Parts: sequence; structure tokens; C-alpha cells
Amino acid sequence: MNRDSVRFWLAECWRFTLHVLTGVLAVLAHYTLMAILLHFGSNALLATTIGFAAGAFTRFLLSYFHVFEPTKGASVAVGRFLVALAVQAVANGALFSAFLGLGLSTWPAQIATTVLLTFANYAMYRLWVFR
Repeated sequence: MNRDSVRFWLAECWRFTLHVLTGVLAVLAHYTLMAILLHFGSNALLATTIGFAAGAFTRFLLSYFHVFEPTKGASVAVGRFLVALAVQAVANGALFSAFLGLGLSTWPAQIATTVLLTFANYAMYRLWVFR
């Protein structure tokens, strides 16, 4: 491996680490709002969908300003992020519902969904949204 390759992979590992850390903050926003809604009697699927939106807003701001280096400006990134969110929202709801159907309770289903989507989200953000 040459020096440029090593630098590339170190930078990529750092970027993924930041993605995960900002993801933790986005998940906190998602789960906090979800927990509040569940506490007040909301349907679990509605609660995770609304929580997802709060997490998405948090994720965009942190990703745009602290993780990635967008080359096309905020308006392009916002448009692409909204498309990515639509894909993620469908995937979140589908995975969450599938895990519930398999017998997992609400929180284990949501945690499993979050873990699985972390890797797909990073690839989508890195290769398209914030490019």
C-alpha cells in the first residue's frame, strides 16, 4: 500500500467514525421523541416515523457541516438528502415492521433496524448525497 492509499483509508475510517458519532446524536433525537410519543399512547409505527424525522434533521445538519465535504452546495445536498430520507423511511418502516412480525418487541426491533441501516446510510451519504 502506498502512502496515498494509507491516507485515503485513514481519512475514510475517520469519516465513518464521525458518521457513527453523529448517528448516535441522531438516534438520540429519534429515540427520545419516539419514547415520548409511546409514553403518551402513540402507535409504535407512527412514533418511530416521527422520531425518524427528528433524527434525520439532526443527521443532515451534522453530516453537512462536520462529516462530509459537499462539493455541490446545500441546495443539491438537501434535495439528495430528501430522496435518501424517503428511501431510509421506507427501509426503516419495513425493517421495523418485519422485526415486529418476527416477534421482537418495539425497542429490540428499532435497535436492530438502526444497526442495519447505519452501513447503507453511510454508503448513500458518502457516494451520492454529500458528493
